[in-house]
Amino acid sequence: MKRLLIVSNRLPVTVERRKGDLVFKGSVGGVATGLGSYHETHESLWVGWADVAAGRLDEEEREHIRTRLRDEHQCVPVFLTADDVRDYYHGFSNKTLWPLLHQFTQFAEFDSSTWAAYKRANRKFRDAVLEIARPDDTIWVQDYQLMLLPQMLREKLPKASIGFFLHIPFPVFEVFRMLPWRSELLEGLLGADLIGFHTYDYVRYFLGASRRILGTEDHFGRVSFGDRLLLADAFPMGIDFERYAEGAHSEQAAHEAERITQRTRDRKVILSIDRLDYTKGIPHRLRAFAAFLERHPEWRDKVTLVAVAVPSRTRVRHYRDLKSEVDQLVGSINGQYSTIDWTPIRYLYRPLPFHTLLGMYAAADVALVTPLRDGMNLIAKEYVAAHAGRDGVLVLSEMAGAARELGEAVQVNPFDLDGMVEAIHTALTMPEDEQCKRNESMVRRLSRYTVQRWAEDFLGKLEEVKVAQIDFGATPLDSETRKELVRAFAAAKNRLLLLDYDGTLMPFSTRAEEMAPDREVLELLEALGSDESTDVVVISGRDRKTVDDWLGHLPVDLVAEHGVWIHDRSGEWVTIEPMSDEWKEPVRPVLDMFTDRTPGSFVEEKDYSLVWNHRRAHPRLAETRVTELKEALDNVVAEEDLAVTEGNRVVEVRLAGVNKARAAYRWMAQDDVDFLLFVGDDRTDEDVFEMAPEDSWTIKVGVGPTHAAHSVRSVRDVRELLKAMTEADAK
Repeated sequence: MKRLLIVSNRLPVTVERRKGDLVFKGSVGGVATGLGSYHETHESLWVGWADVAAGRLDEEEREHIRTRLRDEHQCVPVFLTADDVRDYYHGFSNKTLWPLLHQFTQFAEFDSSTWAAYKRANRKFRDAVLEIARPDDTIWVQDYQLMLLPQMLREKLPKASIGFFLHIPFPVFEVFRMLPWRSELLEGLLGADLIGFHTYDYVRYFLGASRRILGTEDHFGRVSFGDRLLLADAFPMGIDFERYAEGAHSEQAAHEAERITQRTRDRKVILSIDRLDYTKGIPHRLRAFAAFLERHPEWRDKVTLVAVAVPSRTRVRHYRDLKSEVDQLVGSINGQYSTIDWTPIRYLYRPLPFHTLLGMYAAADVALVTPLRDGMNLIAKEYVAAHAGRDGVLVLSEMAGAARELGEAVQVNPFDLDGMVEAIHTALTMPEDEQCKRNESMVRRLSRYTVQRWAEDFLGKLEEVKVAQIDFGATPLDSETRKELVRAFAAAKNRLLLLDYDGTLMPFSTRAEEMAPDREVLELLEALGSDESTDVVVISGRDRKTVDDWLGHLPVDLVAEHGVWIHDRSGEWVTIEPMSDEWKEPVRPVLDMFTDRTPGSFVEEKDYSLVWNHRRAHPRLAETRVTELKEALDNVVAEEDLAVTEGNRVVEVRLAGVNKARAAYRWMAQDDVDFLLFVGDDRTDEDVFEMAPEDSWTIKVGVGPTHAAHSVRSVRDVRELLKAMTEADAK
């Protein structure tokens, strides 16, 4: 039976030592809480840290932990040392990645020793997975602590089905590029087959960083990296809806809600609950509440803010400083506005039992969920679920991933003090029927897209990607398949050979004069084209004069400029359709600017296309410039109806709808063709591969994702194949 291996920093079960004994209890945290219900109901093993320092355990205790976690919780522990916890977890994960990915760059620390610890810890997780992995397992890696793990697993399990989900934001390129180890982290993630994020913004930022740093290619989230195809997509995480919706009506929750109501003396209750983290905007929230009391004195003594701050990363200085700031703000506000029988803020600094949390959700008239930056924020969803069939208002930050789904909430910019004050007032004065109506829409949405649905969607998409990799990967043309192709060619009566030029018939060179056809190519084309039963079409991206000078004397048909010009062997050069080159005027200055900024690059002007050639430029610089150039051309391309395509070390701009596939169709559409072969090497050939009939022979030169059915390694292999075809035909 196919298993799921969930891999995260922490297990859903924590092991603690109390008075010499090992105590097992449920973990608290977004990943553990969110995925826990799915893990409990599916065939899965969970690999992670059990939250106990390995150095304090003897081998007997380790074996006891392994056995109990496996038998009772379907978990596999990773044992981290105290140094690992200090440098990998508290260090690189939470002092470098956490602030950087949330775009709090002022808190990010860059330390090569913690980076080394991060790599070591990721290898420990890899080794733990390798000990239990089966060939047909699906491996699902979770979150920022394990960003290197997908590639580490890929190196050992090249055919494995590997997914990765980032539970926090991915930042804009200008922030991510600050990381000295940015390339290694991206390569780590790209070892996965599917990379998931909460929102499409995060997907877009990730794809942009991958393009600009590693030179990856992507199309609608499909990423080509090396010889692999993978996908990046958005999967907004849901919650265990029934657990919160039904739990909020339980006897325990009702008792807790009644207790809160009595303590607040039937005043309106605003609930603020978060981990004490600088990303959550707790000080901003407190200042907004103070400003609300100042500007709306009629609400004094009529509303209470219940502020719950769950302790978090207390060893990190920034978090200790944050606690001091929050303590001072609460004291200051209460000192200014309290009366003998009213305290504006009831402040709790501790974790809450589940039934207490549900009671607070149920009792709260308003939930103030206003993080400065948050990947998703499940608290917002939990509050809405707890208010299924009830009134209650959610005030939600625009900066939370959940804001994309919960549009009926009162949304606010947490940096806008005036806007925050107005949002609190709107929430407190909203008519009850409007509250219920808004909640009804959000409840309906959350009840459909639960955490179970989220996990099933992700894993279902992962299976689709694995199928697509098979469909989008070429089978090497081995000797037996080549013999079959040659036999089919020899037996056919009407043959059509469509052959790309650069990188297919001739190897690439930085010098144009070295790309002219050599004697062997000319003889092969002459022999194939002279046969009356064979149509040979050479399709090139070069200008028509060059193509004509090099190949015009041969008995072959020609296509130049990737389909702009067509030349039948018995006719003249004609365009595929009437064309204009007026669009070049706004495009040429953009290409010239990038030529000036990129030593070794130059612009080629053809009749109806412009090409930025970077074959002689430094490869890493060219990768960056290609991404920047495509972004710079976006507006011009949209206005002029142009297409921008990448070939082998070139970026070409031409009229949309003019490509190799459209030109090739002129010959493919012939009814009497009983043998069709197309050979090409780069992205400009993929449209032809995709369009070719199922019974045709399609061959890609080189490795990488492709729509071609087969692949060969080099130009030499292409020539040997064509030579075998001519020899078979001569027999």
